[in-house]
Amino acid sequence: MAPDTDPDTDGETNPETDSNSELAEDFGAHLRAGAAIYNAGEFHAAHDAWEEVWLRLEDGPDRDLLNGLIQFTAAVYHADQRNWEGTRGLARGGREYLSGLGSTPRGVSLEPIREYLAALERDPERIERRSPVRIVVDEEPVPIGELPFGAIAVVARVLTEEHGYDEALIDRAIEYGRADLEAGRATSPFVTLLIDVLQSDGIERETARQRLSDHVRRRATEESDVEGLFE
Repeated sequence: MAPDTDPDTDGETNPETDSNSELAEDFGAHLRAGAAIYNAGEFHAAHDAWEEVWLRLEDGPDRDLLNGLIQFTAAVYHADQRNWEGTRGLARGGREYLSGLGSTPRGVSLEPIREYLAALERDPERIERRSPVRIVVDEEPVPIGELPFGAIAVVARVLTEEHGYDEALIDRAIEYGRADLEAGRATSPFVTLLIDVLQSDGIERETARQRLSDHVRRRATEESDVEGLFE
């Protein structure tokens, strides 16, 4: 059987290949995270999930896709804020970026988005009469609760920045949730409670936040107790 590594590399990894693989993984997670944030009605925050990856991409279809989605969500946000002139310009720019990308690049259904952008450019006040189209990926609108963990972590950090959540709490919950999943657990209470915090509001969000805080505190205490056994 042929070896898995290139004999000329003596088994060493290729940094450029590793970097490309990491960027491809990030692209998928950030693409879905931004779609889910937008679909949850967070029109302003959605672009933050895409810009980090967009800035690292070379010119090409993937960069145009993210650029077009960024301008799309910005157009919807400005329409929601009744900035009609800004909406028209962003809708026009979004359509230009998305115009040559086919119907479903990276699984994103672009035709409804292009049609809505054209409609917004003609009549931005339509947002007050009809809800904006949702972003559909792989034939399904993307909800936060059904995202893979990597994308949930992106959503959590974006919405923490947007709404001023407790950054230390969210980062620790992400850390513990990832550790549980990497340890082979089918699920983790940290992931479940993160989703509850992200998808709820008002009293329900505060209740979920308090439960998440309690779980984080207990896990931190358990880790501290274990470390003390070897001191």
